[in-house]
Amino acid sequence: MTIRRLSEGTINRIAAGEVIERPAAAVKELVENALDAGARRIEIAIAGGGLTLIRVADDGTGMTDEELSLAVLRHATSKLPVAADGADDLTEIATLGFRGEALPSIGSVARLVIDSRSPEGAEAWRIAIDGGATGAPQPIAFLGPGGHGTRVEARDLFFATPARLKFMKSPRAESQAVADTVKRLAMAAPEVAFRLEDEGRTILDLPAEKPGPDGWLARIAAILGPSFRPNALGFDIAKTEARVFGFAGVPTFNRGNAQHQFLFVNGRAVKDRLLTGAVRGAYADFLAHDRHAVAVVFVETAPADVDVNVHPAKTEVRFRDGPSVRGLIVNALRQTLERAGHRAATTVSASVVDAFRMPSHQPQPAFPAFYGPPPPRAGMAEAARAYDAPPAEVLEMVRDFAPAARIAGESAPDLRSYPLGVARGQVHNTYVVAETQDGLVIVDQHAAHERLVYEKMKAALVRGGAQRQMLLTPEIVELDAASAERVLQHADDLARLGLVVEDFGPGALAVRETPALLGDADVQGLVRDLADEIAEHGQAFSLKERLDEICGTMACHGSVRAGRRLTAEEMNALLREMEATPHSGQCNHGRPTYVELKLADIERLFGRR
Repeated sequence: MTIRRLSEGTINRIAAGEVIERPAAAVKELVENALDAGARRIEIAIAGGGLTLIRVADDGTGMTDEELSLAVLRHATSKLPVAADGADDLTEIATLGFRGEALPSIGSVARLVIDSRSPEGAEAWRIAIDGGATGAPQPIAFLGPGGHGTRVEARDLFFATPARLKFMKSPRAESQAVADTVKRLAMAAPEVAFRLEDEGRTILDLPAEKPGPDGWLARIAAILGPSFRPNALGFDIAKTEARVFGFAGVPTFNRGNAQHQFLFVNGRAVKDRLLTGAVRGAYADFLAHDRHAVAVVFVETAPADVDVNVHPAKTEVRFRDGPSVRGLIVNALRQTLERAGHRAATTVSASVVDAFRMPSHQPQPAFPAFYGPPPPRAGMAEAARAYDAPPAEVLEMVRDFAPAARIAGESAPDLRSYPLGVARGQVHNTYVVAETQDGLVIVDQHAAHERLVYEKMKAALVRGGAQRQMLLTPEIVELDAASAERVLQHADDLARLGLVVEDFGPGALAVRETPALLGDADVQGLVRDLADEIAEHGQAFSLKERLDEICGTMACHGSVRAGRRLTAEEMNALLREMEATPHSGQCNHGRPTYVELKLADIERLFGRR
C-alpha cells in the first residue's frame, strides 16, 4: 500500500477524538481558554447534555480578527513561550492550555461560532466553522458578559462523526459530567465567578471570592456543601521542590468512593495515581479499605519540574521528582490530621439527631412508648453490634492510663469542663454517657479503646518495639500450611510489635510472647486474623503499611469489649485518654468513637426549640 498524507479534515477529527471525547471535555477546553485569557466571569450554558448546545462566554482579553483567524488553526497558540534561541519552550508551560488543538478539534466535529472583542478593538468579530469548513471573520455587535471577551458556541457536537454519538451516555449523564468538570475548574479559580445553566435551569451560580484561604474555603464549601466547612482542616506547607496546600476532611467525614477527592497541579485539575496514592496513604491509619477521604489538594511547583504534556486532555502529569512530591503531600495531610486531636465530624451528631427525629407525616403517639423495645432503625444495627468479651480485666486497660485516672478523682463539676466531660453512666455495658457543660457525649468504649491501643502500639514501634509478656505455656495455633508460612515470613515484623511466633510443624505455630498492651488476649483469634490480613495485603503494602495493618488487628483484639462493665473511674480515665490521644475521634476502621449532642440538639428533639 502506498504511503500517503491524511487529509486535513481527517487529521482534525483524529485530534478531536483525542481531545474532545465527550461534551465535558469540550467545556473543559473552552473554560480553560477563558481562564488563560484572564476572565473574571465565565458563563456556561448547555442543552442536550452538551451534545445539542455548548456556550461559553467570558470577559477576558478577547481577540482581534487576525487573531481569531489564527485561533482556529491547528497548533496555533498564544500560550507557549519562545526560548532565547527562538524555539518553542515546552519546559515553561504556565497556562492551562497550550496545544492549540481545542478550537479546530471542536470545529471539525460540530457547528462552531466564535465571537470575540479585544479591549482595544473598535468592533467585535465572528468566525464560523461548520464540520471543519472555516469562514472568514465578520464584524458583529458583541454580546458577551463584559465590554470585551469571547463567546464560543458549539452546536450539534459530533454531527460530523456520527459513529462517536453511539458512545455517548444519556443526556442526564453527560450533563452531570459537565457539571463535575465545571466544579473542578471553579475550585481552582475562586477569584472568578462561574455560572452554569442546563436547559435554562441554573445549576451553579458561584460569585467571585476574595483572595486567600477564606475565599478558597468559601468556594469549595459552595461546591461540596455546607457540611464541608466545619469538617475541613486547612494546610499549607512549602519546600524547595513544591508547595502543597488545601483542605482535608476529618477522617470520620468520609465517603464510599473517591469522587470527593480533588487534586490540582499548578491550577490544573488532574487525575494522577501518584497524588491519589498519597492521599490514600495519609489516611491509611484512619479509614477502612472501602472508605475514602474528602480532600482538596493543590500542588504548586516550577513549570519545568512537571510535565503536563503526558496526555492530550492534559489530565495526567508527570513530576520530575515524584517521590518528593508524594512525601510532601503525605506529611502535610498527616500533620493536619494530627492537629485534629480527638475531633470527629459534625455530621455524626447531625445524623443521630435526624435518626431520632420523627417524620412530620407520622401521627404522634398519644402516650410515650416506654414499654417494649424500639422499632429497628436503618443504620443503627451496626452501631449496636456486640463483641465477645475477652477474659482480660478492664483494670489492665486503666493501668496504662495512670495520669488520666488521677484526674478522675476530681469533682464532677470540674470534669464537665473537659472536652468529653464527666462520665455519668454506661448503657448496655457498651456505651459511656458523659455530661459536658453544653450537652452530652456518647462513647463506644470498644471503638475508643481500640484507637488508644493502636496509637500506643505505633508509639512503641517508634521507640524500637513493643513490650512483651511471656506466656507460661506456649499457645499452639493450627492453620493451613500456606497461612502458617505467610505468618512466619513476617515473624520479625510481629516480634517488633511484641508477638513472638515460631514454627511448630506443618500448619502449626507456637506463640511464646504477646504484646503487653493486649493483656490476656485471645491468641488463637488474633493469629488467625493476622494470617488473613497478611494474605490479603501483605505483599502489596510497604513495610510501614504492613505494620500499621498488623497494629490495627492487634489493637482490635486488645481493646475493651462491648459488654464489659466499667467503673466511674475507668470511664473517666477512658475519656481523659481520648482527649490526650490524636485521632481518637475514630477507630481504626474509620467509624466514629463518640457522638456529641449539644443541649440545643436535645432540646429540639423534645420540641423545646
